[in-house]
Amino acid sequence: MSKKIFITGAGTGIGAETSRLLAPGNELFLHYNTSVDAVCAVKEDCEKAGALKVHLLQADIMTEEACQKLVSDLRSLTDSLDVLVNNAGGMIRRQAADQLQWETMEQIFSLNAFSLFKITSLCIPLLKNGTDPNVVNISSIVIRHGGAGSTLYAAAKGAVDVFTRGLFRELAPAIRVNAVCPGVIDTPFHEKVSTPEQMQAWAQGNPLKRNGYPIHIAKAIKLCVDDDFINGETIDVNGGQMIR
Repeated sequence: MSKKIFITGAGTGIGAETSRLLAPGNELFLHYNTSVDAVCAVKEDCEKAGALKVHLLQADIMTEEACQKLVSDLRSLTDSLDVLVNNAGGMIRRQAADQLQWETMEQIFSLNAFSLFKITSLCIPLLKNGTDPNVVNISSIVIRHGGAGSTLYAAAKGAVDVFTRGLFRELAPAIRVNAVCPGVIDTPFHEKVSTPEQMQAWAQGNPLKRNGYPIHIAKAIKLCVDDDFINGETIDVNGGQMIR
């Protein structure tokens, strides 16, 4: 049975790879912000992979109004949703703990936490009309070790983890809610905030002696979508770099 799938931050990295993996036989609603060329290429890949239809939705989700407009645009295209993948996010910049700026705190939490909360809330009526509806939130390994040097980002992702654990209880049994917690993944995410030397050091510090790729996270997201008995989980995918 085909699914209607909404993926935020679908233009590059994990979102793009997840879109390609979930494309066959499904209808996709792909959100992006500035990566127009990239998301158009993802759309073409998804269509070649057998997607029934691919819709592109642009929004800068840093404000409540933008989140409302995004879901309003989504509702103009469909009255139901089977899967919501909350992937959009980013570190924005690193800041030392003794140099935190209020504006940066607002930006990081708006992008990584507040927008996810609001979009999910607005999508609940659509999900209730879906078949085995479920939400997959993207967290981060930084919730396990604190992310020294990126503490604001870690705190925002920690909020996503707590939101996941609360939301699945609130929405059960109608809607399943899970999270996937990536380790160091080789994506454009790190181009602005991590040096090649850091990436190499993280790879060498991993038991597998390598960093991950977007497909590793996309497969975990697909598992959450496909297995209707996975609920309330935060699944770590980090090569053994951090265990609970």
